[in-house]
Amino acid sequence: MDRRTTLQWMLAASAAMGVEVSAGATPAKRSGGKAKGYGTDPKLTPTYRSGELWPLTFTPQQSRTAQALCGLIIPADEHSPSAAQLKVHLFIDEWISAPYPDQSKDKEVIVAGLAWLESESRSRFGKTFAELDVGAQSQIADDICWIQKARPEHAAAARFFKRFRDLTAGGFYTTPEGSKDLGFVGNIPSVTFDGPPLKVLQIVGVA
Repeated sequence: MDRRTTLQWMLAASAAMGVEVSAGATPAKRSGGKAKGYGTDPKLTPTYRSGELWPLTFTPQQSRTAQALCGLIIPADEHSPSAAQLKVHLFIDEWISAPYPDQSKDKEVIVAGLAWLESESRSRFGKTFAELDVGAQSQIADDICWIQKARPEHAAAARFFKRFRDLTAGGFYTTPEGSKDLGFVGNIPSVTFDGPPLKVLQIVGVA
């Protein structure tokens, strides 16, 4: 399964969950009106281009910042490319742009967090986050990578980093390269089955 197909499956699953929730919305039932859904589920047979299902969110600058952060969170190693090389930031853009409640909440967190990251980068180093080397990027990330240890003034940024890290991992490990990195082999039998033992077949009278 290629990355485009994987994205289609994830988007369709999100859409299906959103339709179920909205179709049973209590406020619409109380008012006597018909619950307003999000429309029909996306068709899985066509190939969708990025931004075709809904407008995307990231500006070019936000996209560069998000890509750099993806690469910092999951760098390349001897097993797989980095999350930046696999363009996981494009998956995150698709995710937060989807018109559903959970994604809308993520959108607020991610957009605000990327703005903070850029502001902090320019304040500390006079450069955009994407222009920094890994060492400088890590200095910023180290301050927000653990909510429990983040200073009070970094609390919101730490919540952003946690959600962004989760989305990065989710996007990365649904790519063929990420699945391979996990050692996932799919629906392949791990043992050879030669049938029931002879004694069992004799007991049931078929041998």
